[in-house]
Amino acid sequence: MKRESVTGLVLTYNGERLLEKCLTSLDFCDEILVVDSASTDRTLEIAERCGARVIVNPWPGPVEQFKMALSKVTTTWIVSLDQDEFLTDELRGNILRKLATPDRGAGYYVPRSSFYFNRFMKHSGWYPDYLFRFFRSGKMEVTASGAHYHFKPRGETFKLEGDILHYPYESFQQHMEKINYYAEEGAAALREKGKRGGWLNALLHAKMRFVKLYLLKLGFLDGTAGLCNALAGFYYTFQKYIRIEEKGKWGEE
Repeated sequence: MKRESVTGLVLTYNGERLLEKCLTSLDFCDEILVVDSASTDRTLEIAERCGARVIVNPWPGPVEQFKMALSKVTTTWIVSLDQDEFLTDELRGNILRKLATPDRGAGYYVPRSSFYFNRFMKHSGWYPDYLFRFFRSGKMEVTASGAHYHFKPRGETFKLEGDILHYPYESFQQHMEKINYYAEEGAAALREKGKRGGWLNALLHAKMRFVKLYLLKLGFLDGTAGLCNALAGFYYTFQKYIRIEEKGKWGEE
């Protein structure tokens, strides 16, 4: 039986670090579509070398970028990856089997395994981290909260075995840079919802975040990586809540 058609979709911005691995893991797709936000590194060169169709569109935010990207897809199915992710051979095989004999539904949740500091995290709320990344065209809605996007299925869903491998940070420095960005976006989202800030509220939420990641989510079983992650979670949450009431630039009247 002929399998149904599929597009590999990747949104990029300065993603040269792992993009070749990402796109190579999607080489079974009928088409690979890369939508780039005007990268200044070798991202476009790598994408073209890997045979991807490339569209450059300055970043309008995750929801609008995905809507534009999805409007360019002509296949029945889509596998969506971030530029710092790639499929394991097990997951590739399971996706191919489902394309040959798909279930009647919106799509599939797949587990993601993320590398942090010196290991793939198995606790800390990081695994199995099921994400809706293999779905039928038109059967997924994109939403966003702060700097993070989410795929919401429209219809029945299933699960597949085999991991997406994720390398979110190149170093602690990069992690801190991303925390700064995420905290600013998160503070803006909380401010719009009318949430309260202040040092006491920030400290209480940060403490709860640490306890959740390190104790309730068994982060201590992830060793030093689990401790570092929990402390980073504390810092991120404190920054997010303390910035809610920040007024303009420091030193301005």
